[in-house]
Amino acid sequence: MDHREFFSRFSYLSKKPGIGGRIKVQPEDFVVIEDPLPSIFEGRKHAIFLLRKRNWDTMSAVKEIAKRAGISYRDIGFAGTKDRHAVTYQYISVPAGAREAVENVRIRDIELRFISYGRFIKLGHLLGNRFRIMVRDVDENAFERSREIIRELRGMGGFPNYFGYQRFGEKRVTNHLIGKLLLQGDFESAARLFLGAHGGGMEGDEARKHFWETGDVEKALEEFPNFLRYERTLLYRYKETGSWRRAFLSLPLPIMRIFIHAYQSYLFNLYLSRRIEMGIPLNEALVGDVVVQVKGGIPYRDRTYRVTEGNLNFVNEKIRHGEAMVSGPLFGFAMRGAGGLPGKLEGEILEEEGITLETFRGLPKPMAEPGGRRELLIRPLGLTYGHIPGTGMCFRFFLPKGVYATSVLREIMKDH
Repeated sequence: MDHREFFSRFSYLSKKPGIGGRIKVQPEDFVVIEDPLPSIFEGRKHAIFLLRKRNWDTMSAVKEIAKRAGISYRDIGFAGTKDRHAVTYQYISVPAGAREAVENVRIRDIELRFISYGRFIKLGHLLGNRFRIMVRDVDENAFERSREIIRELRGMGGFPNYFGYQRFGEKRVTNHLIGKLLLQGDFESAARLFLGAHGGGMEGDEARKHFWETGDVEKALEEFPNFLRYERTLLYRYKETGSWRRAFLSLPLPIMRIFIHAYQSYLFNLYLSRRIEMGIPLNEALVGDVVVQVKGGIPYRDRTYRVTEGNLNFVNEKIRHGEAMVSGPLFGFAMRGAGGLPGKLEGEILEEEGITLETFRGLPKPMAEPGGRRELLIRPLGLTYGHIPGTGMCFRFFLPKGVYATSVLREIMKDH
């Protein structure tokens, strides 16, 4: 299954025709610039660098930097993963004593510039990201269509806040499936899918196909290319322990969480899509909805409250003034669930999937997921766009952390 087939199951909010086109034809077509939390520059124990990378995923870049600098990759902090097929700018922290070693690192398509001293950067230590995106091979009426779609969605409160396709796998759309298997405690099937799913013309596909057909670990260690480092880690650990559970737990925690978060993301997308299909409003709260507070266009997902008959009018007035947003579920054992019709829809999705909120507590401790809420609509800040003759449409905007630019573009392009 490719990304288009996977995302075809999720509904569009705008009914107007899209502009078509392609993104990421060249890495320079997709530029991402991180806006960090100012607090990362407080302190002296770590050196803060601005990392510019091209055609690197964040984790691979961090591991290569650590290797060249002679430090552990666990000593490098970053606020979030960035697109691989892009040019991205983000901040990383390294121990203060490693500053000189990191400054001397030379890696193709990676640039490192010392900014200041500060603190260890943890996941989530950012305000959001600024984007500059080129869409090539667009429809001849792309500018007018963009204007119509953007005007319509602004009137409806924003763009659907779907998790983008990157969440589910760059080439193999399997991350959410692996996450569900891990939740169910079926580590063997999760390993088989992680190691053996193939297709899409990726390097290493033949080795994956052999493992899918035979399950031969020894042969896989011979055939899997070295760049499949996490897959090889899993295979080696299984060979040592005979346990797929222990093998999975040997992977870096951020990698492990990718699978669980992908499954949460799939369920959120499903909830959002069904709400659109059922005609339940996204920019107007119903009794039972959980709303997220908003300040300066930034949602604060840890500040939520349930809508009741008594506060319904008050809440919807805050939504109209951009001070609150209706949210959907990021299922987890401590999630604040909705009531009323929205809660009924949440319960139906869990029942169909054969899981409960407590299922997320049953994971090995480092992976247990409390869950949370996520706003249903995106309101890109500073959205501008223009047509570049002979090239395509260029879009610029800012999005809060955890929000995907590809979800904005999907609504405009329609066939991406």
